[in-house]
Amino acid sequence: MKKQSSKKLETFINSHPDRDYQIEMECPEFTCLCPKTGQPDFAEIEISYIPDKLCIELKSLKLYLWSFRDEGAFHEKVINDILNDLVKACKPRWMEVVGDFNVRGGIHATVSAQYEAPKKKTKAKQKK
Repeated sequence: MKKQSSKKLETFINSHPDRDYQIEMECPEFTCLCPKTGQPDFAEIEISYIPDKLCIELKSLKLYLWSFRDEGAFHEKVINDILNDLVKACKPRWMEVVGDFNVRGGIHATVSAQYEAPKKKTKAKQKK
């Protein structure tokens, strides 16, 4: 039975929210469509993040990334949309998404976008 792509990102509880640690994920077979030509664009997507209370569940991430196979969008939009959706789903302390796109028309493109959560106020600062 073939799995269908999905825009639904699932999360699970971070077992160590008291510690900063980095999670790195790679999708070496990412595909989306060129909005001008309709031809496929291929890329390696790298996602790195420091979780807060939630982590991204990998199977849902795979199905989410598959959903771009039928969408036409420029590289910059794809990477920023992925970052926005992942941040919305898990609210990390920090996240970076990098798309290393294959050569197209003699040009190699790499697009990266980052997010950093606003610093939380400590109790001592709140009393002032």
